[in-house]
Amino acid sequence: MSKPITAIIVGAGHRAETYASFSKHCPDKLKIVGVADPNELRRKMIAQKYNLAENQCFESAEELASKGKLADAIINGTMDTQHVPTSLVLLKAGYDILLEKPFAISEEQVWQLADTVKKYNRKVMICHVLRYAPFYVEIKKHILNGELGEIISIQTAEHVSYHHMACCFVRGKWNRQDICGSSILMSKCCHDLDIIMWINSGINPTKVSSFGGLHYFRKEHAPKDSGEYCLIDCPIEKDCLYSARKHYLDHPDRWSFYVWTGIEHIENPTLKDKEEYLKRKDHLYGRCVWKCDNTVADRQAVMIEFENGSIATHNLIGGASRPMRKIHIVGTEGEIQGIMDDSVYTIRHIDTRPGHEYKEIVHDLKIRGDMTGAFGGHGGGDLRLVEDFVNVLQGHKPSISCTSLEDSINGHLVGLLADRAMTENKIMYFDGSNQLS
Repeated sequence: MSKPITAIIVGAGHRAETYASFSKHCPDKLKIVGVADPNELRRKMIAQKYNLAENQCFESAEELASKGKLADAIINGTMDTQHVPTSLVLLKAGYDILLEKPFAISEEQVWQLADTVKKYNRKVMICHVLRYAPFYVEIKKHILNGELGEIISIQTAEHVSYHHMACCFVRGKWNRQDICGSSILMSKCCHDLDIIMWINSGINPTKVSSFGGLHYFRKEHAPKDSGEYCLIDCPIEKDCLYSARKHYLDHPDRWSFYVWTGIEHIENPTLKDKEEYLKRKDHLYGRCVWKCDNTVADRQAVMIEFENGSIATHNLIGGASRPMRKIHIVGTEGEIQGIMDDSVYTIRHIDTRPGHEYKEIVHDLKIRGDMTGAFGGHGGGDLRLVEDFVNVLQGHKPSISCTSLEDSINGHLVGLLADRAMTENKIMYFDGSNQLS
């Protein structure tokens, strides 16, 4: 049996903690042996959780890198602007990296990271966890088996729920690209763009266009007489669908890892503690959603053409009643259509028999039992991703979902290009070397 891979958490946020939790499920495969984070409270929380000594805790990736190689790998869960800067110093120090998405916030960073990985011969896997969700794995298997023939069209959509949209992209820390570094397309939908590239694996995109923008969550759409802060000065709060009380006090655990970070120092905070915290004017999540400083889009459509003539579209809808990811793939010999959140997809083929038009088979993964081992978020993909990363570092064959940096580049470039296309109102092109133009 292989020794467990040792890993150090860099950026002790929600995502890194989720990936690191694989070590609790499978201690024989992964062991957490350090943490680097500028927040002393978070360092102490991780140290307590994983029984770390003081000399296993660091204030920054740079400090950690200066100590030489202390583990096999890094779980990099820093914020988007820090993904590449922190990874560069850690790659040079000898680490392989499991890197949260989006792995870069510009085309220049994409190639800077790729060049450094190549120079130091390191392994970097990107956290495109949807590839590991049983729903998408099964769809990929059908495609690899040739059941659809040549792919003609790929349509994907993500409906971001009203509470997710409000928490993260209107009130929260991904609401301004100039601060967080990423557009909503890159921070939320680079998963979906990666799925499109994975379905069309080995076929390069050639053109990208995009339309959308910020339309709804703006001051001119604020209800009449609404205040600036839900629990301070808003007379219509009780009737508002976006009331901070309804989103965060009535559901105190829904977005706890973002909303209550400012009171982490309070052990077992009460609902009263949380209400008083929401009433502070410096609390991001207590603000009226129509009167925030948000600048990212609340809707966006992306269209992609590939070198073989196939096309793909992705629609982002922010503020939907129900969160949902949908996919519809049409090939020359069949099609697949499904909803990830239901773990159900349908395969259809042409049927020319008299009285028929097509035949279809519905695949319900829950009934079939194919969700076995799918613990963790993102349709069961989170911890399966970590398991694959560990297996690769131990020298085992990667799964069909493997998210190597090389395989993740096109999806990121398409997203970056789409944002430019939307902003500049023009079609963007890839040249023959896959660089952007």
